[in-house]
Amino acid sequence: MVVSGLVGLSVISILVSGGALMAQDSAPKSSYMPVDIQESFSHLMDRLKSEKDKYMERQKKLLKERYDLSDHPAKGVTMSGGKPIQEGVRVRLPQGVTWDDLANMTPEEINAKGVWPKGFLPLPHPKQEEGGMLFPDFEIKELKKQEDRDLTRFDADLDLPDHMLPEFPAPMYLTTRPDLGDVSKGKLVTIENYYELFNGTLSPKQLEGLRLLVTPFPQQQFNQTEDRRSEKPSRGVTCFDCHANGHTNASTHLDPAVRPQEFRHRIGTPSLRGVNIQRLFGSQRALKTVEDFTEFEQRGAYFDGDPVIATKKGVNVLERGSQVNAMAEFQELLDFPPAPKLDVFGKLIPAKATESEKRGEAIFNGKGKCMSCHAPPYYTDNLMHNLHAERFFKPLKVNGQVANQDGPIKTFSLRGIKDSPPYLHDQRLMTLEDTVEYFNLILDTKLDKQEKADLVSFLRAL
Repeated sequence: MVVSGLVGLSVISILVSGGALMAQDSAPKSSYMPVDIQESFSHLMDRLKSEKDKYMERQKKLLKERYDLSDHPAKGVTMSGGKPIQEGVRVRLPQGVTWDDLANMTPEEINAKGVWPKGFLPLPHPKQEEGGMLFPDFEIKELKKQEDRDLTRFDADLDLPDHMLPEFPAPMYLTTRPDLGDVSKGKLVTIENYYELFNGTLSPKQLEGLRLLVTPFPQQQFNQTEDRRSEKPSRGVTCFDCHANGHTNASTHLDPAVRPQEFRHRIGTPSLRGVNIQRLFGSQRALKTVEDFTEFEQRGAYFDGDPVIATKKGVNVLERGSQVNAMAEFQELLDFPPAPKLDVFGKLIPAKATESEKRGEAIFNGKGKCMSCHAPPYYTDNLMHNLHAERFFKPLKVNGQVANQDGPIKTFSLRGIKDSPPYLHDQRLMTLEDTVEYFNLILDTKLDKQEKADLVSFLRAL
């Protein structure tokens, strides 16, 4: 059965034969989602509810196979607001293989032997066949409490445990008022409290921008139509439902720009902290200003890149000269968390750094090849890079997704990186240790155990 509400694409059967992918069309191809739904909402909801356990059990099995998701916080290391950081490599190795074994193989050897760790493959959406926005439970509960607005989907849930996600509510820092510290005062900023929290701190224009960032607007799964995924007709979602407090809560959805459905990538929500120094925006990095991002994200990504379905569900068309500009101006104020061990050039202050951190900085700048893309002070080159991870494995279909090439991905800033797990664009890397192991193979840096630990120490100081 084809699940109603799929992204209106051809149903493609992917067969693996001798490592080759063959696509067989069983229906005409289309880039569009179905608009005229020939099923009552009550019937659709009952059917998708009955199928939910199947999808979530499938994803749970995949995660267990790929990762150790147990709660093992690092001692004495927290995020900016105090949440413990998870430590250790969580990606499971193939039986009989060590990280040193992999580091001593060529990509071709890893591919031929089939020993690329499964946790390094692209991570599918919990319901890859449909995708759409999924929110962590702590966000859903707080919004119910404050606004009586429900972001629960009756067909799927976010798949990662809370201890692997960013802290909530995350602290919010402003470039204009660093003296205030966390201006959210430990609260989730919403339409219910934004005025109380920020009146007298922001200009009228910035205050209006923030109001729009916490105002719900229709989205593919949360709207008024008969093909929504919320039990009750929904006012929609806000920008800050994913970018909670101008940071991230690790909400996820699918890249709206790729077709067919099986080839779409999972996308984790990036932090908006330090957005003033970024130069590439949107899921395909086709947008060059935060104004473009603010305007077109709601027109495109909110509706899986389909302007036809957006019209049906109530696309929000923002006015460029006032609303978009005001929203962008507030976003430009969002600052990185404090990094007391860094100087004005973004480098470690020797008197404040540990020996491990100082060794890690040397590795970052040299043998680790990290600075080739992540240059201080903000630790990004604002470019796109293709890592060609597909060198290491044969394409295969996993939980509805064809795992193959990622293509060019954005160099995200590493400032405050300890606050933003999980890592990489599709959330496949749970910890900084996982990330170091991944790039040790991707970049062929051959770091030893101590060098890896020192590099993690340095990343936590950024």
